[in-house]
Amino acid sequence: MLSKKVEKALNEQLNAEMYSSYLYLSMNAYFKSTNLDGFANWMYAQAQEELMHAMKFYDFINQRGGRVVLSRIDSPPVEWDSPQAVFEETLKHEQKVTGLINALVETALSENDHATNIFLQWFVTEQVEEEDSVGSVLEQLKFLGSAKGGLFMMDRELAKRGAPQEITDLL
Repeated sequence: MLSKKVEKALNEQLNAEMYSSYLYLSMNAYFKSTNLDGFANWMYAQAQEELMHAMKFYDFINQRGGRVVLSRIDSPPVEWDSPQAVFEETLKHEQKVTGLINALVETALSENDHATNIFLQWFVTEQVEEEDSVGSVLEQLKFLGSAKGGLFMMDRELAKRGAPQEITDLL
């Protein structure tokens, strides 16, 4: 059974993960509008992954006898100045999510909720991977600068990213 404090914090994280999915879907739409379909594909896969994260929280709350409470999702931005600006915002957002996950771990520990702490360790590891992946793309974009040919080569490379395995298993 979840304490009310942990249940509330898990629901807040569920909402944050839904916002992340919404944000990356907005970034997908931006890239689609600029004909960078590879970048769009990368963000679409990211949006699916964040939705999967949200559903992990949804299922865990229910499994632990808690009550899922869905709240309003804020509207994400819709315009950016460049692909680099998109990935700068993405990295900043992932760093924020890392902070939220870390705070959630602290809440679970303060409530002596070891099951929730163990559940959250997957997300701690996942955030290391998220920041690394986004940071890698951002560094490549910085390296390219204004080289349009490099941008299109990168677009082609990002088109290769597939949907998360958990999503493809559902299909």
